[in-house]
Amino acid sequence: MGRHGENIRKRGDGRWEARYMVYDEKKGEKVCRSVYGHTYEEVKKKRASISKLSAVLDQTENASGQEANAAKDIDFGTAAREWLAAVRSAQKPSTFEKYSLIYHGYLEKAFGGMMLLQVTEKAAGNKLASCGALSESLQKSIYGVLNSILRYAAGQYHMALSEIKRPSVKTRWKEAGTFTKSEQTKILSVLCADMDRFRLGVLLCLFTGLRLGELCALKWSDIDLADKTLTVRRTVQRLYVENAATKTVLVETFPKSGNSKRSIPLQDTVVALLNDFRNAKEYVFGGDKPLDPRTMQNHYKKILNEAGVDYKNFHTLRHTYATNCIEGGTDVKSLSEMLGHSSVKITLNYYVHPSMDTKRMYADSLCAFYVRLHGQILGRAG
Repeated sequence: MGRHGENIRKRGDGRWEARYMVYDEKKGEKVCRSVYGHTYEEVKKKRASISKLSAVLDQTENASGQEANAAKDIDFGTAAREWLAAVRSAQKPSTFEKYSLIYHGYLEKAFGGMMLLQVTEKAAGNKLASCGALSESLQKSIYGVLNSILRYAAGQYHMALSEIKRPSVKTRWKEAGTFTKSEQTKILSVLCADMDRFRLGVLLCLFTGLRLGELCALKWSDIDLADKTLTVRRTVQRLYVENAATKTVLVETFPKSGNSKRSIPLQDTVVALLNDFRNAKEYVFGGDKPLDPRTMQNHYKKILNEAGVDYKNFHTLRHTYATNCIEGGTDVKSLSEMLGHSSVKITLNYYVHPSMDTKRMYADSLCAFYVRLHGQILGRAG
């Protein structure tokens, strides 16, 4: 028997049927649907459940629409500050400081007051052009931060935001200098004449290719004198920190990248020197705390002056180590791992600089080959 006004009836086959209306998007109109059950109560509950679900979906859809509309009123500066807060809690301090400086130095002025939907490729090109000539590296960092903010905003506010393409430029590897063989001889003479912990640090970089921050953060626990290995586990650098008593603060953090965590073999000469300087302090060069990189750089300059060698930045020691390894027969893959690079391409294109002596040796070898070949040809002709 049907229930008047409820659209619930008992069918001829013994089942109960409850009808309800639903909007069909394909037809663009409301259509009738049915649910079936063995009892009146069963179909009534089924229909009620469907009605509740439809109501929830409608509310969700309306809420999403309202949220999307509200997101249109979000400005780039608000999204950027929220993104920076997320970066601060998830990334290491040096990464946050780098991103923060790029945002406040370039992006805030260019896009801070713009709505998110106004940040287009054309707008970016015009706004960033006013920043003047930018190096390729800085330009890459600026666009990287800009797109990271847009990706964050797209997910946070459910907006369709396109990434901004960086203007294409021809990549040209910039070679960093190395110390010549004669310069290395002068430096080594000074280092070995009156060895102290700072001279040992410079020498260690020539023998291992350590970065300055890695050297200053080195602990005795990172060195296995019996196994003759050195393990890089951390680095130290000066960073801008908000509300600090000084402009910058010495911060110990993870190495530059995942590949930077590495083990490097030590030579017997280096092991003997480290043994001589072994003490009960925690840090090899700083004692109870990491050594300030500025302190090491100051001593490095004094060493170059004493050796009569023109100044080249501290990183030149790393380039010199890499070049010496290649010229000594080290395969590129092994060298790449000892330097902590993510690929051998970086090692080859940026860190390896064959000396003129090496180039001359190869030229002489080619000349000898031609002489031998020429002699054979003449012998056949005779």
